[in-house]
Amino acid sequence: MKLQLPAGNFRAYLFDCDGTLVDTMPIHYTSWKKTLAEWNCPFEKELFYAWGGRPLADIIASLNEMHSLHMPVEEVARRKEILFCEQLKDLKCIPEVLEHVEASYGKIPFAVVSGGRRGPVEASLRQVNLLEKFETLVCAEDYKNGKPAPDGFLLAAERLGVAPKDCLVFEDTDLGIEAAIAAGMASVKVEQHM
Repeated sequence: MKLQLPAGNFRAYLFDCDGTLVDTMPIHYTSWKKTLAEWNCPFEKELFYAWGGRPLADIIASLNEMHSLHMPVEEVARRKEILFCEQLKDLKCIPEVLEHVEASYGKIPFAVVSGGRRGPVEASLRQVNLLEKFETLVCAEDYKNGKPAPDGFLLAAERLGVAPKDCLVFEDTDLGIEAAIAAGMASVKVEQHM
């Protein structure tokens, strides 16, 4: 399915990673389920997709609160990331987004803006031979407020030296689209592959 881009003369493309550039969402969900099973913590698929784009620490803290648990945030996050990286061998790109990467690479700068941490983001992009195509990666460690706050997108625009109004965001989650709007950027919604 071809992505319809909004009208505009964009000077930079900003891409979410998980579910937008690469089809990692099913792998993330499996990793979450295995990790949380060790703590007897449920995490329904609908909630997982609704929370797409939220940082790991926020998800774990919210699950702790919802289920009256005391999971150690950093330990659970590390375990989840290890399980995720172990499953990347069959990772594929999202074809309709890859088409735009290939068509515009070298013409305008690209950035990745992810709610994920740098290690898994780099591992995913390396696995599908895309890592070198991005001038900058803005990951959870780089900003304070996650999506729907605009912080990550604004930082990416600043690093690329492009005004927010001249950036086009590719996103698969409602939180990400909200963040793009808050940043004053145009966006295109990539349908989630479940």
